[in-house]
Amino acid sequence: MISQVLTLPKLGWIRYRKSREVLGTVKNVTVSASGGKWFISIQTEREVETPKHPASSIVGADAGVTNLVTLSNGEVFAPVNALAKRQRQLIRAQRAMSRKKKFSRNWIKAKARVQKIHTRISNTRRDYLHKLTTTLSKNHAAVVIEDLQVRNMTKSASGTADQPGKNVRAKAGLNRSILDQGWGKLRRQLEYKQAWRGGMVVAVQPMYTSQTCSVCGHVDQASRKTQSRFECAACGHSENADVNAACNILAAGHAVMACGGVVSPYQHPGADAAAPTKQEPTEATEAGLMSASAR
Repeated sequence: MISQVLTLPKLGWIRYRKSREVLGTVKNVTVSASGGKWFISIQTEREVETPKHPASSIVGADAGVTNLVTLSNGEVFAPVNALAKRQRQLIRAQRAMSRKKKFSRNWIKAKARVQKIHTRISNTRRDYLHKLTTTLSKNHAAVVIEDLQVRNMTKSASGTADQPGKNVRAKAGLNRSILDQGWGKLRRQLEYKQAWRGGMVVAVQPMYTSQTCSVCGHVDQASRKTQSRFECAACGHSENADVNAACNILAAGHAVMACGGVVSPYQHPGADAAAPTKQEPTEATEAGLMSASAR
């Protein structure tokens, strides 16, 4: 990084390390502090040509906890688990902080150590998500994802004093694991990176994607034999559960893009289906990934 200077109102000339070239007309500058470090964000305005994505493929992506992202082509991206790896270190630092007198010098030092750990966790997660979303946006012109409501999925199960919740500890652990993956940040990064490259992100309804057979369309909770294995109770189709869900997500995305319809997995395309009937994939996929009309 190259050392540069800029002038700010009331502050005058300030030195900073430039991480990338400043292109276009500078509109505003934002100075922020995070983890004991100062950052400068420079917003500019410039004209760019309408981008055309270099790839032509479309892929369905299933987000999870065991596997962060599983694609319909069988590719799997493992989670980084930034919080889980530093959880014990964070707990020790928080306990040490709680034993200090509030607002004392030792308390301020202990608080700084806690903030430093949080910053490392955040940086690790953000770096991994940036690398993952960059890979997806470069290799695929369209990515179909589930429209997950993370806030609702991570609500506390503790309940009230009159009506206490069930399996509160297990639900709290699940909530922590979901938030550790950064699904919302992953979607946000993927959307703007696809817009940069001329691609697109399609969000579909997530209901029953893990219980629907991607071959025959049969919906049955019993088909999900284990967390990682799917075996259709109707046709006997056996596949990795996450890959099967990603194929269902891809089929729903084809329907939305082709006809503007909304496909719910429990209304799988077929006779008397609510899904659009005329739909073809934009590009041939692997065997077994057929469009809704072909099924």
